[in-house]
Amino acid sequence: MAMLGLVLLVVGAVIAASEAHYPTHGVTGGIGVLTMAVGVVLAALGLGAGVALGLIGGVALAAVGAGAVTFTVSQGLSTRRRRVRTGAEGLIGEIGVVRSWNDSAGTVLLRGAVWQARRPVAVDGEPVSAPHAGDRVVVERLSGLTLSVRPAEEWELI
Repeated sequence: MAMLGLVLLVVGAVIAASEAHYPTHGVTGGIGVLTMAVGVVLAALGLGAGVALGLIGGVALAAVGAGAVTFTVSQGLSTRRRRVRTGAEGLIGEIGVVRSWNDSAGTVLLRGAVWQARRPVAVDGEPVSAPHAGDRVVVERLSGLTLSVRPAEEWELI
């Protein structure tokens, strides 16, 4: 019985570690922790330690393992709620500086790169004036490699 307990410990550890490679939202990790807890109980019984000691060891391992799995799954799920910081989605809401502008299009310096930009004709029904070189603008959308920008408001520059 001790050998079966050791085998279950190793198999449970492998199953629990596979949670890192296959995102099953804690199911695989939970099964691995449960398998290890049963392995501890069987190993303790096989070595003659007694039922109480085996159960205490199994429950302790299950509690620590369940806590670890819960923590890692919650941290993994919390990344889904974060704002995207890269790619096209990461540019929306960023503040850039106008390099040059004529009528409705121009160039904007944003994150160290110069982008083609255009401004909306109206925002909330009011016409938008053309920005001047050095003005700060906020990225509203990205169409291909052209930014749609609007003038930055005072509270956005803080």
